[in-house]
Amino acid sequence: MSNEKEEKKKKKKNGNAKDNETIPPREVQTITIYQFNDELGDFEELIVDPDLKMEDLLDDDFILLFVDPQHSRVFMWIGYNSTTRMKFIAAKTAQPIRDKHGIAFKLSTIDQDQETHGFKVMIGQEQEIDYDKIQSGPAYEGTEEDLELLKTLSREKILLILEKAGIPEGFERKIVIVKNEIYGYREYDRNYLGTVIREPQLFPLKEEIEDGTFLAEKYIPRMLFSYNNVVLTELFERIEIDDSIQKEPLKDLDA
Repeated sequence: MSNEKEEKKKKKKNGNAKDNETIPPREVQTITIYQFNDELGDFEELIVDPDLKMEDLLDDDFILLFVDPQHSRVFMWIGYNSTTRMKFIAAKTAQPIRDKHGIAFKLSTIDQDQETHGFKVMIGQEQEIDYDKIQSGPAYEGTEEDLELLKTLSREKILLILEKAGIPEGFERKIVIVKNEIYGYREYDRNYLGTVIREPQLFPLKEEIEDGTFLAEKYIPRMLFSYNNVVLTELFERIEIDDSIQKEPLKDLDA
């Protein structure tokens, strides 16, 4: 009997030790950087000083590959002085490196001075957008702080709000009005290394809109309200169906 009691005590003690065991924190994955070597026709991994800012690596003569495992992204940054030959070879050799880190990683090409918000966040030039904050609750509360924020509302944040709102079936989004700024809206098919990606874009409208009153006869407006304030206004156009495309008439069953 005494032996059985001792065994039970040991099992209980071991069980409590497992319960108290803390789960180690998830390791933050670092960004791997490669530089294209024109003589070798391939990328070489860089050993970067931890104190060096990533933005200081950007040079007119370089093509750099940034692998961000934290967000499953790969950016190929292309400097001004890169030749067409360099771009072509770099695009081919970038894909195997992407596959080595993760075949599901999204590979994007970034030209110098055309850097996206996501790229700038990765290299530390900008702060990451709090997507959860935007998607939960009103985006605009009418406070003085929000008024200042609305003045500097970036196109990326506007596109995020538009993506959340969606497009009604049978319509196309044509114009977006934010405060006193008016934008045209289009979706483009862009080819990234053989993969076609549909990207929405906003572009300022200036001469297209004449001074004076504007009667949007062919448009359907939709307004986004927050605390009795209009955050933005969208103008939709109904998609016209080609009347020349007619369905084949049903055949007589008795024929």
